[in-house]
Amino acid sequence: MANFFTDNEDLQFYVEKGIEWDPLVAITEYMYRAPDCFKDAAEAVSYYKSVMELVGEFSAEQIAPFAREIDTEGVNFVDGEAVFPPRLQGIFEQIKEMELHGMCVPRELGGQNFPLLIYYMNAEVIARADVSVMAHHSFHGGMAMAMLAFSMNEGSAEIDQENYRLVKTRWDDYIAEILSGKSWGCMDITEPDAGSDMAKLRSVGEQDENGDWFVTGQKIFITSGHGKYHFVIARTEKAGDPDDPFAGLKGLSMFLVPTYHEDENGNRTRVVQMDRLEDKMGHHGSATASLIFEKAPAQLVGRRGEGFRYMLTLMNNARLGVGFESIGLCEAAYRCAKDYAAQRASMGKTIDKHEMIADYLDEMKTDIQGMRALAMDAAVAEEMAQKVKLMARFAVAAGEIKQEEIDRMHVEFSARSRRFTPLLKYVASEKAVHMARMAIQIHGGLGYIREYDPEKLLRDAMVMPIYEGTSQIQSLMAMKDTLIGIMKNPQGFVKRQGQAKWRSLSAPDPLEKRVAKLQSISLAAQRHLITKTATDKFKAVSSEPITQWASSFTKDWNPKKDFAYAMLHAERLTQLLTDEAICEVLLEQAKKHPERREILERYLERAEPRARFLYDQIVHSGARLLKELSGNGEAEAEKAAG
Repeated sequence: MANFFTDNEDLQFYVEKGIEWDPLVAITEYMYRAPDCFKDAAEAVSYYKSVMELVGEFSAEQIAPFAREIDTEGVNFVDGEAVFPPRLQGIFEQIKEMELHGMCVPRELGGQNFPLLIYYMNAEVIARADVSVMAHHSFHGGMAMAMLAFSMNEGSAEIDQENYRLVKTRWDDYIAEILSGKSWGCMDITEPDAGSDMAKLRSVGEQDENGDWFVTGQKIFITSGHGKYHFVIARTEKAGDPDDPFAGLKGLSMFLVPTYHEDENGNRTRVVQMDRLEDKMGHHGSATASLIFEKAPAQLVGRRGEGFRYMLTLMNNARLGVGFESIGLCEAAYRCAKDYAAQRASMGKTIDKHEMIADYLDEMKTDIQGMRALAMDAAVAEEMAQKVKLMARFAVAAGEIKQEEIDRMHVEFSARSRRFTPLLKYVASEKAVHMARMAIQIHGGLGYIREYDPEKLLRDAMVMPIYEGTSQIQSLMAMKDTLIGIMKNPQGFVKRQGQAKWRSLSAPDPLEKRVAKLQSISLAAQRHLITKTATDKFKAVSSEPITQWASSFTKDWNPKKDFAYAMLHAERLTQLLTDEAICEVLLEQAKKHPERREILERYLERAEPRARFLYDQIVHSGARLLKELSGNGEAEAEKAAG
């Protein structure tokens, strides 16, 4: 029988030896102190693998063969409700029977207590079968875990520290309902005219004289918005003027809103109205809703004014999820292209033997393996960062670890996650589009026909660089963090440059030399951007009185003006940073597992010339366009004409 896990050697590598499971399993299993935990990592991983095999077979046998039917039938909008057709509903009935919704939820709450990493791996496998099925599935267990995390962070969860048990959370009933498969949730952020610019959100959260909260406003483009439990971002703080801190992101709060109620007979009464489902290019097995809130009863999550910070917790996990889903779609594109090329004869041989097609397929395989390496590292870092912080409640109280050690670990893992997550979201979503396009080209005219897979894959892929933060937002995040990091620690940056240069000349391993050279190119690009930014800033400051230079140069930064050159090149820098990060991870793997050297060699073969090209673009392009944008273009033209 077909199996999307057992037919993937690279994915199996991570389950069998590519992940350092001991710390991840230990922290997930409450340091092996709970009465119903696994006895060690080996026992846990053996069970994880069996579930991966089960999901792999289910995806290949019960989802993939019906992907075209799911795409054709879509989700229907009937009397203000989203209705799944029989095939799609049947798939989710099977997912419910397999108890996959509670995969990562603690056993005390009825789940299986898997690491989030296993969930992400399964996300890739299911997305390879049909990405829209995976998108909807993610809003079951994912929202249950969000409820758990928010309850823990706000202090409303009760913990038995002596016996290492979670006693209860603020939303136990909701979590149980989600785990049963009866309900699910979603997150509501986007509004008309307020997408990436969250400071413009207009939905409001208001409190009555009894202290009860209510949300009013409209939310659009809400994936799985027909679910019951919605995490909603709304404005609670009224700004006095545009410079008031509450005028922007600090005026937002997060709410949990049950959008409907059902009586004992299943009759539904809606509190929040769905006014439509979007008619999308792809993802037809996933409902995307527009919602109207009219004084909907709401529960404040955490503290008011911290909604943006809480939202980042959801977004980090969502962006990792999109990364894995995109890799699954890339895998589907690669497999269908490879299979077709192996049987399509032209000019005396199958087209996979033609040089250009062989190069396409090699590029797809190499990029997928590189992205998967980055995804695994990013997911482990984010999960460890979250769980180290939560585990402190057990371990520090018991005197088993010092708070200083917890803080050190949290900073280390958080920094790695913050560095890798936007890179993963950027590269995987962009490559999903690129590889679906390549699959169409390899299929030729047949790729343009609905009967074949590639055209559906391209339609499904097109949203990946848009939702959960556009590729441009990811690039701006990566650029900002990189340059601000240099500004905060210039001595450390110079040291990194020197170390990379030294390793590129003296490292005994030729692959390490090549990775160091690529790092040097990336660091040189970063140095150029920060130097250009500082030079432009100094030119602007020099027109002010000298007594104000220090304040203006070190404090008075306008991101929209002072970082213009860096923002222009943000995507190019992100591509460089991504290749650098992937090569670093693959090098770490190659040092431990010699069989991984071949993958790093293939990746470097493509990354090295790409890095030189990107560096050249960053250093030598952009000045003309920036002059036009700043309004100097016309003046320059007049000067040239006169």
